[in-house]
Amino acid sequence: MSKHDHHIDEVFMNRALELAAQGHGTVSPNPLVGSVVVHENKIIGEGWHKKYGEAHAEVNAIHCVANKNFLKHSTVYANLEPCSHFGKTPPCTDLLIAHRVQKVVIANLDPNPLVAGNGVKKLRSAGIEVITGILAEEGQELNRRFFTFMAKRRPYIVLKWAETADGFIARENYDSKWISNEFSRQVTHKWRAEEDAILVGSKTVAHDNPQLNVRDWSGENPVRIVIDRFLKLDDKLLVFDKAQRTILYNFIKHEEHPNLSIIRLDEKDFLNNLMQDLFNQEIQSVLVEGGATTLNLFIEQGLWDEARIFRSPRIFEKGIRAPMLHGKCIDHYHIQSDTLSIFRPAVN
Repeated sequence: MSKHDHHIDEVFMNRALELAAQGHGTVSPNPLVGSVVVHENKIIGEGWHKKYGEAHAEVNAIHCVANKNFLKHSTVYANLEPCSHFGKTPPCTDLLIAHRVQKVVIANLDPNPLVAGNGVKKLRSAGIEVITGILAEEGQELNRRFFTFMAKRRPYIVLKWAETADGFIARENYDSKWISNEFSRQVTHKWRAEEDAILVGSKTVAHDNPQLNVRDWSGENPVRIVIDRFLKLDDKLLVFDKAQRTILYNFIKHEEHPNLSIIRLDEKDFLNNLMQDLFNQEIQSVLVEGGATTLNLFIEQGLWDEARIFRSPRIFEKGIRAPMLHGKCIDHYHIQSDTLSIFRPAVN
């Protein structure tokens, strides 16, 4: 492929990635996918996967094309390999073949064993030219939750906490309200809307009585996950109000209630057992909000993919020490008086 063609492909793939990102918080456990239809270097249709169980990106993009006769002379861009199997919706490959599109350009192959190259194979067998690997790194980054879920068979883990300038996550009585400013807290609510679940330990629930929902942003509430090994928490606490789906992991019993699952796990290898159960429930990403004991548990076992740390100018002088992790800082932001640092595990 010529340099010029490669550049043009990147331009349109970048648009597909922009569209795909709009599915954050609504498509899981499906991946984020965007698609554009290009005829004579002009976009004539575009779409993205908007909600789990609904039409895929390629379907929405083709639906937007006013003159379907243009499709046989068009290129379809999609950041992920079109599906080739029947799931909640019919295979996108069948639609592309039916319209006899000229070419399909893809960023990433789908790691789902149900697809895994079969979509490309099916398109090529039908005589459609297929190009892969365009903006592959950007596609991998966008769908890092999905790729981690498929490759590691566990959710993508995001650690989050706020700490004072002198390195404390809470006061001696475990009170942590409020270390970060109101704008940082609004950002946290945005994150909650983007992840499948939010996880805390029993001390955080007992001392803060949090709701663990999305109040300061528009979006769906995450699944609440609480670790209470010996079921000591009062069932009148807000996390047990059954207003949103909640999972309580413990060592003692298993019970099912409306919007509340009490799940017993073996004490041995507890955290990995928890990850396996979440994988089985197709929970693709978890925002771990603490407190210190819970965060350190994930850090000590090397069970994290991203850490988001707010640092406030506030001083506590004494209290509960913030966790320490070894990672690489990939981004740094100022949110008024707070600083936000984003870390990824260091690659050896």
